[in-house]
Amino acid sequence: MLTYDLINKNKRESWVLIFCFLVVISLLGYVFAQVYQNNAILYIAVIFSIGSALFSYYFADSITLMVSKAQEVDRQSNQELYRIVENLCITAGIPTPKIYIINDSAPNAFATGRDPKHAVICYTAGILQKLDKTELEGVTAHELSHIGNYDIRLMTLVVVLVGMIALMSNWFLRFSFFGGRRSNSKDNGNIGMILFAVGILLAILSPLIATLIKLAVSRQREYLADASGALLTRYPEGLASALEKISSDTTPLTEANNATAHLYIVNPFHQDREETTTDNPEKPHGGRSWFAGLFNTHPPIEDRIKRLREMNL
Repeated sequence: MLTYDLINKNKRESWVLIFCFLVVISLLGYVFAQVYQNNAILYIAVIFSIGSALFSYYFADSITLMVSKAQEVDRQSNQELYRIVENLCITAGIPTPKIYIINDSAPNAFATGRDPKHAVICYTAGILQKLDKTELEGVTAHELSHIGNYDIRLMTLVVVLVGMIALMSNWFLRFSFFGGRRSNSKDNGNIGMILFAVGILLAILSPLIATLIKLAVSRQREYLADASGALLTRYPEGLASALEKISSDTTPLTEANNATAHLYIVNPFHQDREETTTDNPEKPHGGRSWFAGLFNTHPPIEDRIKRLREMNL
């Protein structure tokens, strides 16, 4: 797939994600409005979903940076880092993003924003201390690939929208169990019970499905960003070596959480590298089951490194 095709695909998926979010929340609102015979529930759900989608589109990156406790740095405070970012941006043909740093000793990084003109690369203090220049260039090129491919819009929207779905689902569940279900006539009793059961099922499954979509979206884009970043620097070993160092570092990233974990270049909780060796040929990815793999935010680190070192540039 050509880069322009990929960018257009990511733009379409961003709008599809917003549309699906609106549908899920509106569907939840409709079901519970029917159960309680109160159309106000539906109106509130629709207004909330539209407002949340608009807010997420324009402010999801700010929320992500605030949650991560990241602070913007200027050129004077880190001239070498700015030169690395600017030189790679010239090569990639994209505007230079803002640079933020998280005061955390664990090595990691991520990109966020809604488009290349409103983009941010965020580094931890640990990654700046523990990687050499070629490795840092590899990481930067990876994150710039996310920016140039418009992955950042889709992946940042997911942070807020998935959280909103979980919040609304939790609200509906509390409303169901503590608000009481309005009694219906005998003729409508069975329909009401069915709708109530459907509403409960949707409220329980919606955040789970949304989370699985978030993880799948993140995993498939990491491989592409690795390859695109290696092409940008023309030195795959730089990124491969960086991934090795980051993934082998045992320092916990205290500012990471489940909502933002999929944004980082390496899973900050390191589940993707657990149990990666085994003598059992039936489990080539170590002790990990297929089901457990669904909940990993990143593809296996060994697979990513292997693909990079097999690139011929």
